[in-house]
Amino acid sequence: MRRGKIQIERIDNTSSRQVTFTKRRKGLFKKAKELSILCEVDVGVIVFSTTRKLYEFANKSMKSLLEQYSSAKEQIPLLNPTLEANLWKVEAESLRRQLDDLTRSHRQMMGEEISELSIEDLENLVDQLEASSKALRARKVVCGGTAAEQGGATRSSSEPQDYDLFSPIQLQLSQPQQQNR
Repeated sequence: MRRGKIQIERIDNTSSRQVTFTKRRKGLFKKAKELSILCEVDVGVIVFSTTRKLYEFANKSMKSLLEQYSSAKEQIPLLNPTLEANLWKVEAESLRRQLDDLTRSHRQMMGEEISELSIEDLENLVDQLEASSKALRARKVVCGGTAAEQGGATRSSSEPQDYDLFSPIQLQLSQPQQQNR
C-alpha cells in the first residue's frame, strides 16, 4: 500500500495536530539516532511543543553537545554588515586593478603605451609577440591555408597581397626619444 503525499501546511484539527506532532517527533528522533550510528557523528535535536514542553534527543550528553556547539560558534567569526561591505569593496578594488593591468597589457601588445617600458620589458613584449605569431602561423597551417583558398572573403586591393607568414619577424628596439615639454 502506497502512502499519498500530503500538503505541508498547518493542521487545523487540534487532536490530529497532536497525533502528527507525536509521530513526526518520534520519526525525527529515530532519524537522528540512525544518523549518529551510521555516520559516527554527534547529533542533538531539541523540540518545544506548542505547550512549551521540551523534547530532546542526543546521542551523548546534550550539555556536552551544547558546549561543543558554543565553542565551535565562537571560533567562526560572524561578519557584520559593515565588515562584509568592506570585504566586497576590497574585492572590487582588486578586480578593478586586475582589469587595469589586463587593459594595459592588451594596449602594449597592440603597440600602444610602450614609451614608458624599459628595455627589458620591451624585449619581453617582443618575445611574447613572437610566440603569439608562431602560434598563429601553426594554427593557420592546421586550418589549411588562407581564406581565399577556402572560398572565403578576399582581401581589399589596398592590402599587400604577397607576404610570407613563415619568414622570421625582424624587430629592432630603440630608446624612446625624450620629448621636450
